Amino acid sequence: MRKLRRTQTIYVTLDSFLSPRGKVLHNFEQLLAGLDEVEFPCIWLTSLTRAQLDEPRRRLGHNEPFIGESGCGVYLPEDYFHLKSGNTIRCGRFTCIPIARPQPAAGNALADLASDLRTSIVPLNSLSPRELSQNTGLPASEAEQSRMRDFDELFFFAGASDSEIAKFDDEAKLRGLTLQNLGTFWSLSCGADLGKCIQELGGLYDRALRAHVLRVGIAVQPSGHSARNATADRQFSALSAACDRTMFLTEWQPAPTRHSIAEVDFNRSEPSSLEPTRNEHGDRAKPSFPLHSPQLWDDVLANILVRK
Repeated sequence: MRKLRRTQTIYVTLDSFLSPRGKVLHNFEQLLAGLDEVEFPCIWLTSLTRAQLDEPRRRLGHNEPFIGESGCGVYLPEDYFHLKSGNTIRCGRFTCIPIARPQPAAGNALADLASDLRTSIVPLNSLSPRELSQNTGLPASEAEQSRMRDFDELFFFAGASDSEIAKFDDEAKLRGLTLQNLGTFWSLSCGADLGKCIQELGGLYDRALRAHVLRVGIAVQPSGHSARNATADRQFSALSAACDRTMFLTEWQPAPTRHSIAEVDFNRSEPSSLEPTRNEHGDRAKPSFPLHSPQLWDDVLANILVRK
């Protein structure tokens, strides 16, 4: 671990910045380079497995901890902290702080839940290599990495109606399970909690520096209404609650209004004000930046650095 001289840790929802094949999107490497220059650790928050992250981490030079499998655990590189959390397990090359129960707990819970509700589901672990590749759209070797999971179980519903899925979700909550819509697949875990992951990791940074290290969240804000966006909304709420500050990246350019926040003119030559406005209740609004702005990461980094 590099010598800690940091005053902020940056928690970024990663999946919007990697294609299924691992291609970097939205010039995400610019943010990583900027944070590396000022020695602020960038913590990736992702639904991916550690196997899926191996190649992107090597390619992008990411040597910091990450939170994997949709809030199931905190993965620490070897000897990253001298101070360790009291509850850790070994996951490959990483020391992991488990928030959810490790497998096979989720797989067993999913089977029991589907059986009790008579809901037809297809776990990824039940697919042949050819079926897995077809359903993920990935080559066989890459597709296999998607089911090398330490905590959660991925699956899809086979012909279930919206009401059946809602009943499935309700019963999962009653059993203390976490059901999340990841888009193509659903995730079921025994206790995933993004907020708890951030609190655990943030506590280690605080102990290492013997002071509170500011936690800054960066997330792409969903647009529209869908079951997947409902999952994203819950994740963003957890991110906001666990971080000292949160910045949202929007898929759309908001129309100028007196309540707009962190407005960005794509054609401007000078940086916009980095101070968020207040909403109609007088509360400070969270900074928001257009995801497709050519100056996106310059603006985000400036917002981070102005509060060092």
